[in-house]
Amino acid sequence: MNSSLIDIRQLEAFAAVMSAGSVTGAARLLGRSQPAVTRQIQDLEADLGYALLHRSGPRIQPTARGLRFHAEVERHLSSLTHIRERAEAIGREEPTTLTVSATPSLAAGILPQALAAITPDMIPRHLHVQALAAENVVQAVLSRSADLGISSLPLEHPGLEIHWIAEAPCVVAISADDPLAENEIVLLVDLAERRIITLANPYRLRHRIDEALERVGVAPERIIDVNASMTALSLVRAGLGVAIVEPATVCGVPLDGIVMRPVDQVIPFLFGAISAAALPLTPTVSAVIDAAKEEALKMPGSRLLEANGADAIADTVYGQGAVTEGAPE
Repeated sequence: MNSSLIDIRQLEAFAAVMSAGSVTGAARLLGRSQPAVTRQIQDLEADLGYALLHRSGPRIQPTARGLRFHAEVERHLSSLTHIRERAEAIGREEPTTLTVSATPSLAAGILPQALAAITPDMIPRHLHVQALAAENVVQAVLSRSADLGISSLPLEHPGLEIHWIAEAPCVVAISADDPLAENEIVLLVDLAERRIITLANPYRLRHRIDEALERVGVAPERIIDVNASMTALSLVRAGLGVAIVEPATVCGVPLDGIVMRPVDQVIPFLFGAISAAALPLTPTVSAVIDAAKEEALKMPGSRLLEANGADAIADTVYGQGAVTEGAPE
């Protein structure tokens, strides 16, 4: 790679091409001429020493290296935008830009209410909310591209400060006209003949759901797995099955025609608030952390765990006690 610094205009040109899918579209987005964008991409490739795009006439496709580099470019450009916003906020003596990363269910089910609960003048002019996979929430906080993360467990990393951890039992989401909706508590065995909609990630909530079904002898023949609870709820509303999901989305974003019922096996959903270790918290970040905790405790059957109770957390997340009998309180 050429030792000279990369021109920011080259990065903007590459990012615009990736977004627009063509040099012509990128030129319109940037307000530059098409030859100028083409030249900037070519200069960037020359500086890097490898191709970023496959060219076939007017059509272009990113190379494997181009896809990986694009992720870095997005982070870099986003960081520059945040620096500019924070500089402007400092000049106005306002709260600085806040970036919160959360899993989709918590971004929809807890974060909006938490933000609405804090004093309005604590919310900065620029607020960024990122809905990411749990692993990406952790990485965003560790890299300090996010000031705060709200994510499902596990959250084990020496570079993280865990502010609180909560546990809430999973629920069944069913159509309001389903006969099961008449029950105050749904028995998992009653789902044996149903199509079950649930989350896909085998390393987080999914394995506890599978353990619960196995415990009562249910081996569903028809399953739809999804990567977001909101998708599961939409599938339920379309009549495609019943969903076993965490309660945050169902409580925070209720959908017409869907009801939530507890189940006879407690399947714990564990989640918490994190920030980068040794990073001083702004008053706004502290307020959001506290407000999110209060919102978490509003979910049926939820309770706080000790944030530093590593043994108890490990037992609940990984151990045989992850699924227990009895309806949630």
